[in-house]
Amino acid sequence: MRWGAAFAAMALTGGMAPAAMAQKEQVISVPGFADFLAVDGTTVWATNRGRVEQWSLDGKRADVPMGRPCGAMAFANDTLWVADCEKRALTRIDARTAAVVATIPTGVANPAGELNVVAGAGSIWIASDDKGAVSRIDPATNAIIATVKVAPGTWYLAFGFDAVWAVSANGRVLQRIDPTTNAVTATVPLGAQPGFLAAGEGAVWVQEQGDGTLARIDPATAKVTGRVKVGAKLAYGDIDTGGGKVWLRTTEDQTFAVIDAGTLAIDARVGKPVGSGALRYTDAGVWTSAHDHHTLSWWPAPVTGGAAK
Repeated sequence: MRWGAAFAAMALTGGMAPAAMAQKEQVISVPGFADFLAVDGTTVWATNRGRVEQWSLDGKRADVPMGRPCGAMAFANDTLWVADCEKRALTRIDARTAAVVATIPTGVANPAGELNVVAGAGSIWIASDDKGAVSRIDPATNAIIATVKVAPGTWYLAFGFDAVWAVSANGRVLQRIDPTTNAVTATVPLGAQPGFLAAGEGAVWVQEQGDGTLARIDPATAKVTGRVKVGAKLAYGDIDTGGGKVWLRTTEDQTFAVIDAGTLAIDARVGKPVGSGALRYTDAGVWTSAHDHHTLSWWPAPVTGGAAK
């Protein structure tokens, strides 16, 4: 099925795809090591070895060579922002021309590649030093305009609720950064090996990878308001929010799990175990990657037909 048919089916069913569609994974073979994802309309960008690539269900659209793209990317205003772990820099790519237009020497907090670049408050943010720094970049000038002191080992970022949220895996804390002051205004203790996080659906959500749990944090009070046990561990998966759900890419038991943001009930466990990879939600469906299997997958309306395996 192609995008036009997928959207037509949704329109005919009032936004709900039939159960058969909900359980149909559409797999794209991607040579190399397709990993982190960023949605661009009806296409998706993926990091790969020595390049980032743009894919649709019809095949590859673009290929942009760079040193060693790493970590979760940010897409904003037709621009893709990607960390380069080889150059220890932030790369700016014009998504319409598929060309690198700037390389900004920010530093990279985790050269192994587990980190995020995020967009918010008119800026781009990257964890830039493992000793404890987040850099803020002005996209109008490609210049670093602030460096925020954070806990050592801070690699993971999200933007939402008018704040940057930063996780230190080593310090086992979530930190709230106020973009008006460029300072940490709250610190939340977390469980074992916290990692990727998302801000949306009324809360900040953090994978507590070592515990196999998902933690929900109230952005106003900076307090943990609930946890759900998903599996034995959640190491090096991914997370996104949308449609009243939390979408959790897992490394064991299934490809991803779907959690109700209000009740914390696990609504679905979708797909077979495929190891580490990334996930991004859209209103029409979900993209996942499985780098060890050399694939990208598109899951149209993955929970409208109930739990799928």
